[in-house]
Amino acid sequence: MYVIAGLGNPGKKYENTRHNVGFDVIDALAYKYHVSMNVKKCRAICGMGMIEGVKTILAKPQTFMNLSGESIGAILDFYKLNAADSLLVIYDDISLSPGCVRIRRKGSAGGHNGIKSIIARCGSDFSRIKIGVGENEGGRDLAAHVLGRLSKADRKCVDEAIEKAVLAAGYMANGETDRAMNAFNVKKRE
Repeated sequence: MYVIAGLGNPGKKYENTRHNVGFDVIDALAYKYHVSMNVKKCRAICGMGMIEGVKTILAKPQTFMNLSGESIGAILDFYKLNAADSLLVIYDDISLSPGCVRIRRKGSAGGHNGIKSIIARCGSDFSRIKIGVGENEGGRDLAAHVLGRLSKADRKCVDEAIEKAVLAAGYMANGETDRAMNAFNVKKRE
């Protein structure tokens, strides 16, 4: 069994914000693989289905971003899964240009509070797909930046990245992380 968790904040107020790109990928995965996201479990909205032949749980934690580890850790505990072998987390990254995709097998939080929470609860050994949403320019408050909406041009780039992330997640669920990395990883700045 595999768990794919997309990070974001619950509620209409946060829909289509930079910080909710992880939720957007989960919605796209659910659509592509016909997974009903209708189960509330472990403080998350979940759905279970087959992704590339692998029984997979899709999860959108409802704990708000900074407490994502509580929900994801509870899911792993409930199904007796190990993060290193069974967890993929998808989230926004302000250090990447809008629409860039970066895949990693493990790593640090890189300043992302949702990932900090997951590392605190589950350790740092889990796969990730990061989607670039652009840097905070002009000295704006960081929270305002990540909770803000993308420009029309940047949204188009991010939507294309979401499509790539869906394909990459399919590869990764099937144990083909190297294939996903080779196909979709980009340099920090293009």
